[in-house]
Amino acid sequence: MTGSRTSDWPASGDAKQRCPLIVTEDEALLDDLLRLCAAAGAVPEVVHGPPARGSGWDSAPLVLVGDDCATRLVAGARRDGVVLVGRDLDDHGIWRRAVGIGARNVAVLPDGESWLVDRIADAVEGVGRPALTVGVIGGRGGAGASTLACALAVGAARAGQRTMLIDGDPLGGGLDVLLGGERAEGLRWPAFADSRGRVAGRALEEALPELHSLRVLSWDRGDCTAVPPEAVRAVLAAARRRGGVVVVDLPRRLDDPAVEALEQLDMGLLVVPAELRAVAAAHRMASMLRMMLGDLRAVVRGPFGAGLAAEEITRLLGLPLAGELPPEPGLSDGLNAGRPPGAAERGPLARFSAAFWTRALAESGGVSA
Repeated sequence: MTGSRTSDWPASGDAKQRCPLIVTEDEALLDDLLRLCAAAGAVPEVVHGPPARGSGWDSAPLVLVGDDCATRLVAGARRDGVVLVGRDLDDHGIWRRAVGIGARNVAVLPDGESWLVDRIADAVEGVGRPALTVGVIGGRGGAGASTLACALAVGAARAGQRTMLIDGDPLGGGLDVLLGGERAEGLRWPAFADSRGRVAGRALEEALPELHSLRVLSWDRGDCTAVPPEAVRAVLAAARRRGGVVVVDLPRRLDDPAVEALEQLDMGLLVVPAELRAVAAAHRMASMLRMMLGDLRAVVRGPFGAGLAAEEITRLLGLPLAGELPPEPGLSDGLNAGRPPGAAERGPLARFSAAFWTRALAESGGVSA
């Protein structure tokens, strides 16, 4: 057989621009490779036999060559990103044929399926610098962690960062409500409860509601109040691969899903009201979080009339100060009117967010939008 075709799956966005190329005349192998591409969220071009010029050999981010075509490609143009795919684990000659076509990797199915799905997904997504991932957690109940998490996400999006806000607290009522988007179309956490292994980052992003120029993964108002830690791991890993900024609103109960989220953070922010009882509660929380987070900082929330300065609070907690957060005038009225936390560009939340991201992104070496 000769010629080429693309798969029948609908393409969207950058998938059309970064489709892998499959080169094989083995129909059974082709079916397997199409299945693996689907699992990786990729829309491949398929070439039966040695590819002609303009077929995608030079432009595809990844070329999957069936072992049945390997000997006929020896004289072809060499390029990076070629994987030779076979089926026989006992055929050691496949490595010689891989060298002949310039393939740096060999995948033998079915054993190599998981590795190959990851390789396809990385190529299609154009994986670069992972997202700077920041978790926000309250030092005590009602500390304002969810409000700050939303404001940080709104501020990052306003600054031009690709931003995803993830609601890690199933009992918090839903961050989409706090952002005024509880009726927005898109998937919520229960839809990802069965996620395992690798979730395609682009597919995740496109499936979520878009509110205020950022993507939000929230809880719905149904009966589901937890997802397995494996699902949290898969979703957060996909979000991080998209780059930019990820903000996670964390619960104060450190169950297995919360611990899974903590393990993927670059930085944690502990929100502490300037009150003596709040500091005592935050001290216990900080003691637990320090065992799981290498970078934990305190955000001290005002008003500051109790005789406790931010520097004294952070000294008692043994944490560096991420910043002071004065009260936000008109916050409740703004939320009732559908305006998200941090929407007022001159308000304390917006000013805190802008200063925080300026420092945090510089410390991380910069994150591209």
